[in-house]
Amino acid sequence: MALFPKTFTALALAASFAMPLPALALDDAQKKEFGEFIKEYLIQNPEIMLDVQDALQKKQEEARLVKANQVISENSKSIFDAKDDISIGNPKGDVTIVEFFDYNCGYCRHALSDMQTMLKKDKNVRFVLKEFPILGPESVAAHKVSDAFRKLAPEKYKQFHLALLGGEGRADEDSAMEVASSLGVNEKQIRDEMAKSPDTGSVQNAYDLAQKLGISGTPSYVIGNELVQGAVGFDDLEAKVKNMRTCGKTSC
Repeated sequence: MALFPKTFTALALAASFAMPLPALALDDAQKKEFGEFIKEYLIQNPEIMLDVQDALQKKQEEARLVKANQVISENSKSIFDAKDDISIGNPKGDVTIVEFFDYNCGYCRHALSDMQTMLKKDKNVRFVLKEFPILGPESVAAHKVSDAFRKLAPEKYKQFHLALLGGEGRADEDSAMEVASSLGVNEKQIRDEMAKSPDTGSVQNAYDLAQKLGISGTPSYVIGNELVQGAVGFDDLEAKVKNMRTCGKTSC
């Protein structure tokens, strides 16, 4: 964990004393003496610097959540009901989980079982899959094949998604084509569709939303009023879904 520069920490500590005298009331000698006192105190109590770091991180996280909540409210339709996104599970489910993912994200592959367990255990959840290729040209190439497949065979998209994300090695154009062919959509069909309607809308929408939400990696989820970043695991996702049903928020 990175520590703050001593000057910054000293100023933060000085402010916490809430001294009645303004800084300008101290002469140079008093300022020097006070600075030496702070320095000595911090050296004797270095854990304070960690406390300051923790407090700042907590404050930044609270600000991030407030901002994300506002963005979710203002962009609800684009997040939960974008026309180009595919949803799996119960299309009329009472709770929707939106997942931003990349086909080459190792954590997304790990989280794949969380989604499958959720859909198996809870028949009233709707999962929206938002492709967010950010891990290089291979991810973008795989996404383009996926987008063409989605347009040609939307009813098989879940199978495509599970096969490609759950496959071995890196996902790229070739591996995505192989999965598409195994599901009955051949390479010529895919390439014709890619030429006819090259994807720009859905992925640009994902990039724009991610920037507004402050998403820094995959997987990232939107559940109700909350942005959840990282492969948090099935138990955490299930708890948030239950809270949505109990109080309309992910935390009751």
